[in-house]
Order: sequence, then C-alpha cells, then structure tokens
Amino acid sequence: MFKHKGAHQYTWYQDTLGRRSMIDLVIVSSDLRPHVLDTRVKRGAELSTDHHLVVSWIRLRRRMPDRLGRPKHIVRVCWERLADPSVRGVFNSHLRESFNQIPREVRDIESEWTMFSSSIVDAAIRSCGRKGTPEAAEAYRQAKRTTAVVVSGAKTRVWEEFGEAMEKAYRKTPGKFWQTIWRLRRGKQLSANTVYGGGGELLVSTRDIVGWWKEYFEDLLNPTDTPSVEEPEAEDSEVDSFITQAEVTEVVQQLLGGKAPGVDEICPEYLKSLDVVGLSWLTRLCNIAWLWTVPLDWATGVVVPLFKKGDRRVCSNYRRITLLSLPGKVYSRVLEKRVRPLVEPWIQEEQCGFRPSRGTLDQLYTLHRVLEGSWEFAQPVHMCFVDLEKAFDRVLRGILWEVLWEYGVRGPLLRAVRSLYNRSRSLVRIAS
Repeated sequence: MFKHKGAHQYTWYQDTLGRRSMIDLVIVSSDLRPHVLDTRVKRGAELSTDHHLVVSWIRLRRRMPDRLGRPKHIVRVCWERLADPSVRGVFNSHLRESFNQIPREVRDIESEWTMFSSSIVDAAIRSCGRKGTPEAAEAYRQAKRTTAVVVSGAKTRVWEEFGEAMEKAYRKTPGKFWQTIWRLRRGKQLSANTVYGGGGELLVSTRDIVGWWKEYFEDLLNPTDTPSVEEPEAEDSEVDSFITQAEVTEVVQQLLGGKAPGVDEICPEYLKSLDVVGLSWLTRLCNIAWLWTVPLDWATGVVVPLFKKGDRRVCSNYRRITLLSLPGKVYSRVLEKRVRPLVEPWIQEEQCGFRPSRGTLDQLYTLHRVLEGSWEFAQPVHMCFVDLEKAFDRVLRGILWEVLWEYGVRGPLLRAVRSLYNRSRSLVRIAS
C-alpha cells in the first residue's frame, strides 16, 4: 500500500534465526482511511523488545487556529559582547558621535527621548551585532550537523540505559515507574493558540484572541466605581534641586543584568556600559522629565502573561509581569530615593511591604519563631491572611497622591511622581 524499503516494512525480527515478519498493524476506521498519509516502521525506538515501532501519519480535516502575529519586529542584539572592554569602547564611541549632533537647547521630551533611544539601540547594533544574521545561521547549521553525528551514536545507548532503568524501576519501585510513564504520556506542554472567551466560547482567530486578552486585562487592571477624590495640586515652587549625574550613576550601577527590556528595547547592559558622555545624556533626559513630564515610552508597560497551572486556554490561569522601560526605571528609582527619606518616618515599624531589608523570607522567619514559642509555652496563635486582589491590581492613585501630600511629598517632587502615571498605558505581548 505504501512503498518503503524492506527494513521499514518488517515489524518483528529475530536475530538468532534471521527471521522477520509483519505482525504489528495500525487499524483505522473506514472514514479515516483516505486521510492516512503514510505508515512505516521506525527503527531504534524499541526497549528490550523484538518489535519495531509502527508509525502512521494522518491529515486532520479540522481547521487549525491562526498563528498569532507579531505587531512589532523585535531586534535581537548580542548584548553579551558588551562585557568585552573593546566592544564597550566602540559602543560609547558611536553613542558619543550621536550626542555631539544633538542641539544644546532643550527641545520637547519626546524629541529628546527619540534621539536618545534610537542612538543607543543603533550603537548597540553597530558594536555588538545582531542575532539571526545569515552568518550566525550558517554557523548554527554547521554546529547542528556536528552535533547530529555525536547524538546519533549516543541516542541508542541512552535509550538502552533508559530501558534498563525502567525495567529495574518496574520491579523495585513501581511508583517511580508509573510516574515516569505518566510524565512521558503527558508530553511537552506547549503554549495554547486558543483561549476561552468571556462567555465560555473557544476563540481561534487571531483577532478574537488578541481582543479578548485586551478586554481581560482592561477589566483586571482598570478600577471600576472609582470614588471621587480631590487630588492635591502641586505647588508651583521654584525648582531648586535638579537631578545630578551622581544620582543617575548610582542607580545605573544598581541595575541587574540579563533582564528583559521594555517597549524601547533598551537592555540594562546598554545603560551599565555608558561612559561619562552617555550618563550625562541620560541625566539631561531625566532633568527634562523633572521639569515637564516623562516620555510616553517611560509610561508604557508591556504585559506578558506567564502560565501558572490548569487549562492553558483560560486567561485567569496566567499571572502577569510588566516590562518597563529601563531609562524610565532609572528615573523612577531616582525619585524613589528622594521620596523615601520623607515618608519613612511616617511608616509604622510593623509595615514590611516594599521596604528595604524586610523581604518575604524575613517575615517567614519571624512567623516560624512565633510558632516555635507558641508550641513551647502552649499558647494559641491567631493569624489573618488577607488576599489583596493580585497584589494591588487596582490602585486608586488619587488617594496615593493625598497620602504623599500628607507625608510631606509636595511641589516638584510630587508633580514628577504623578507624571509617571498621568499617561500610563499597557500593551499585551502574546505569542512570544
């Protein structure tokens, strides 16, 4: 029926007598028979048996869901090369050329930010190179061919060792054996290209899936029935404390490497590699934002859904992380360092959330000590755990400005903090 070599037709063999036969079959119903594309033997998959694996390929008639497109092309840069001092020098040289071309007079924040972001990304591409080039693809194919030669020899040996280990586990530890079988049967968990809508219907088209993710996060993150709060007006006092380059340098040095970039595609390694000229440019941007407002990219977050557990087609089974602009984080951190000395005296000693040296592990240790003391002296312990709806998803910002005003955060500092949220928006990134 399907023409193959003899080695791909015999499903049973006996080496001692040299016998071969076709005794294993694949049975399908008559309505599926026209859709069977091929059937053949796959040698090398057997484990302690004299039978070969029989595989059939069937074409399904159902319509596959659309693949989610990428609305924006993401430039992948080999930023790891910035660890090389010579590459870092070339990077700063390109950035210095761009800095010398900007006018000395201060323009609007969006123009200044566009010039800085495009210059730093272009300098990184020119100095570090891009991933996915034809040269890199050819090197990958060559490495893949070399690896295939090594893997082909080790594959049979690994399968034999796995089969022996499974036989041993079946005789001595059946629980571990069936746990392995269940894991293999479960297979690799792939990302779902379909989701359930609000009414429980299965969405398969790209437009419907993207639209539902947008609606889901709008309902999750945007507050409803917001009470009317009179927000305090920022004082029009003189700006007597511009952001210094020392403040920016300190925050940049504290950035963690290897973190995902925000909507501007600026990695932390770009900022950590800046020299004096680059840091002065970033300080100039922060001072323009301090005087007026932040650029739109700094107020834009990229929401990435990460699967937790359960059905992958249910949006509520995902937790979210928001990727923010790294230069915007530097500016926010500078403001936070100015706000903290003002609000710290007002915070109670028991308050541990979002405070330095008071992490979750510290609270677990404290609770552990309390429980040990209760067991030792036979005293009851009363605990109250409050779920604050996915860690403050809906925050009433007007109340926050009121509290900051009462704590002494006023004038240009309060206006700068509020500017981070005046035009805040989020974009949802799905399909990688």
